[in-house]
Amino acid sequence: MPLSQQLFDDMKEALRAKDKIRLNTLRMLRAQIKNREIETGGALSEDDILQLLSKAEKMRKEAIDLYRQANRENLAAREEAELAVIRGYLPERLSEDELRALVGEAATGIGAEGMRDMGKVMGILMPKVRGRADGQIVNRLVKEHLQTR
Repeated sequence: MPLSQQLFDDMKEALRAKDKIRLNTLRMLRAQIKNREIETGGALSEDDILQLLSKAEKMRKEAIDLYRQANRENLAAREEAELAVIRGYLPERLSEDELRALVGEAATGIGAEGMRDMGKVMGILMPKVRGRADGQIVNRLVKEHLQTR
């Protein structure tokens, strides 16, 4: 089942179950998808939707950190609940070992010789790991790999 349809079906189910957090999160995600479809003038691909979900996940993580710094645990808890809903639609995360292997493959594939090739390695790697790894972690691992060359 397409991800957009799954989000819609799960939203209806959350409405019936009166699960407010899940319902509100799914409504927000669907609104973001709809807005992006209007901007682009067509339906979004699965990759586009995953990219949107990854962005929403990143926003929630940042908000949680900010709320915790401000001692607003009630708001941080709400963001964590929304984050859990969003993560339910993202593919399983790659481990650091799996990411290191992918970094090595990408660097070897283009013949990367140092930090000047970081953009090329990231360009090859990010489409492969989109939605399955945090970009900051990928960036750090690529730097580590290229600095040892």
